[in-house]
Amino acid sequence: MGIDKEQTFYNDELKVYRGEDFKVSKYITLHQPTLGEICDFGENEYYSMVYNFVSTPQSLKGQLWKLGIDYTTIKSPYELFCILFIKGQLLPLNSTKIVFGNLDFTKFILKKYRDTNKVDKFILYQKVNGDDVIFDEHIYNIVVDYLCKVHFITRDFQNPLNETTKMILIEDALDELARTNKSPKQSQLKNLISAMINSEGFKYNHSQVWDMKINAFMDSVKRIVKIKNAELLLQSGYSGFGVNLKEINNKQLDWLGELNES
Repeated sequence: MGIDKEQTFYNDELKVYRGEDFKVSKYITLHQPTLGEICDFGENEYYSMVYNFVSTPQSLKGQLWKLGIDYTTIKSPYELFCILFIKGQLLPLNSTKIVFGNLDFTKFILKKYRDTNKVDKFILYQKVNGDDVIFDEHIYNIVVDYLCKVHFITRDFQNPLNETTKMILIEDALDELARTNKSPKQSQLKNLISAMINSEGFKYNHSQVWDMKINAFMDSVKRIVKIKNAELLLQSGYSGFGVNLKEINNKQLDWLGELNES
């Protein structure tokens, strides 16, 4: 069983911003949807599918505890992904097709193999048109990196310092989970879209915005916030009655800078 050699080993940020489909291997191509495609598909279903891939043990500590699993015993997000895959078919074709097209995750089977260091590893495996299709940890990391870049997702990797802290974090997560389950699901995108089409500097109206790729839209949200913040700080600093610009991080004043810089 060989790993598909037709792999791209990085995600080009400019191509992510452009919104091109990203070919990971012969049978794995990632499509970046538009706002309109997400709306038609179902926003809640879309983000649920995305988070099934990008979640870490730390971000699902409450859910795992309810399954009888201590999240600190899970070595990696990929191991978590395999556990969730075993626990139930969370990725039916109708939930993944918006990103993965015709790749059917329900046809993958979990296989164990021993690597060159004699360490047991797991892969998802299926045959398509007689070819081996493998979804291993390496490909998983490429896919997750792409999804995180597209959606500006920051993953939680923080581990507790001791057992007491761990149990407090789990209890807090369970409380938050209970509150979330009681609350009606709200749109993550509606208020952002409304704010943008009513913001000076955003070039798309209500009819046009639905054709924007999700990454370009989220980039616009963060860029306009960064521009407005820089303008307010500069106006306040130069007024003589506001902030002291010498005490402000220059990255906050650079509206051309990276959006994850503060």
